[in-house]
Amino acid sequence: MQNKILVTYASRTGSTAEVAEAISKTLMEGGATVEVLPMQAVKDLSSYRAIVVGSAIRKSKWLPEAVQFVRSNQETLRHKSLAIFTVCITLARSNDEQYRSAVAGWVAPVRALVRPLSEGLFAGMLDFTKLPFNWDTLLLRATVAAGIFPRGDHRDWQAIRGWAESLKPLLEV
Repeated sequence: MQNKILVTYASRTGSTAEVAEAISKTLMEGGATVEVLPMQAVKDLSSYRAIVVGSAIRKSKWLPEAVQFVRSNQETLRHKSLAIFTVCITLARSNDEQYRSAVAGWVAPVRALVRPLSEGLFAGMLDFTKLPFNWDTLLLRATVAAGIFPRGDHRDWQAIRGWAESLKPLLEV
């Protein structure tokens, strides 16, 4: 087994991919060899000693391909150092603790499959230019117009890097 760490993600608009890149850079600062890949590009987990898996939230769930990745690799992930992260615009709302609890509940199906050493929950970015024109996007636009969700980039890079820093001893970086 090699000494590499995999940071893999599922993203619709690139926001979660950018969070994955920030996590990998922080881990590399600790001297780790890190590979960042979208989940669909991951073919084999055997060369990694630790894995960080992340997904955006859509309709109060991890993206389907992220849940499928965890389900398909469940046995392997149980025997590796594992951390998970979630990126969700809901976490940008004003009552942070209430929404953190709700989003943590949305990740429960993933936790039922694997036991991560650590879990990061991060506010995301809402950029309508990156979303397809469909019914779901129209509904999302209505919630923004009603003041339910904030538009723009709400990722807290300091919190993301801080969480990645906290992974170093857990992943033995």
